[in-house]
Amino acid sequence: MNYKVWTLCMIQDGDRVLMLNRNHDHFQGYIPPGGKLEFPESPVEGAIREVKEETGLDVRNLRFKGIYEYVNEKARDRHIIYNYLTREFSGELITESEEGNPEWIHINELEFVPMQTSIRRRIPYFFKEGTFEIHVVWDEGEKEVHIRET
Repeated sequence: MNYKVWTLCMIQDGDRVLMLNRNHDHFQGYIPPGGKLEFPESPVEGAIREVKEETGLDVRNLRFKGIYEYVNEKARDRHIIYNYLTREFSGELITESEEGNPEWIHINELEFVPMQTSIRRRIPYFFKEGTFEIHVVWDEGEKEVHIRET
């Protein structure tokens, strides 16, 4: 079994959130800051590090919002993404990042900006009470074949 663990951190400032306008590789569109964990850091430590690297901001008091995972049963791959929300940050926002340029987007406009389905599916859960779990099964052609949201 091949496990990969990632983080994602939605940073909210009033009625805006910070997104990266990603224009490279297969993962294009707007995405909150985040990335792969480095061993042996915890998911929170990884999220804090990734936000700093991609935005220049120092985040604190991250609130766990849920898990998004996708599996490929045939390849025995499992990707787990820990999702966080914070409204507490400091530091100087950088203007350019290797992962995409940071931009503040009004929450009501998120439905109109380009982003991958996996990100768009999670957006509403960040602003609801409680936590979420989304489990997606992929086939060999990397197409979704089953989705369970709770």
